[in-house]
Amino acid sequence: MSHPHYILLPANSFFIAFSLMLAFILNLFPWGLSVGVPDFVALALVFWSIHQPRKVGIGVAFIMGLLMDVHDAVYLGENALAYTLLSYFAISIHRRVLWFPPIVQSLQVFPLFLGVQLIQLAVRLLSSDSHFPGWLFFLECVVTTALWPLATWLLLAPQRRAVDKDNTRPI
Repeated sequence: MSHPHYILLPANSFFIAFSLMLAFILNLFPWGLSVGVPDFVALALVFWSIHQPRKVGIGVAFIMGLLMDVHDAVYLGENALAYTLLSYFAISIHRRVLWFPPIVQSLQVFPLFLGVQLIQLAVRLLSSDSHFPGWLFFLECVVTTALWPLATWLLLAPQRRAVDKDNTRPI
């Protein structure tokens, strides 16, 4: 059974900014050394880069990356580089990804989240004497990918039209 495709209302720029700031605040929570905590900023950046590539692009990703660099106290530019490449590749696949339901979309954005973690790991390994953190390090991209259908449902909710259209409204 196929699901009907609804025409969405235009995305509000204030809602996009609010969702990016909320994702940043969620990344600011003191998770400690917990394994598998998703990268909410990367999730929001990929979502908006796919759904609104003209409003959220590489510049926004770079600024969010610099903010995360300052918060994480890592080398300045580590997250900025990762998020910039993440946004670039998300924009490059945005037309293809939108044809699929959210579950299949999550399989297509998984390599993007994995790429972010690989870039961050490569910068850390090349710039210091740190060692490989183990395979549980990559659990973050799996959890972030698992949150993709929920994020899609939540972030598209304000754009959906009412199912029972009121004939007295112009739209």
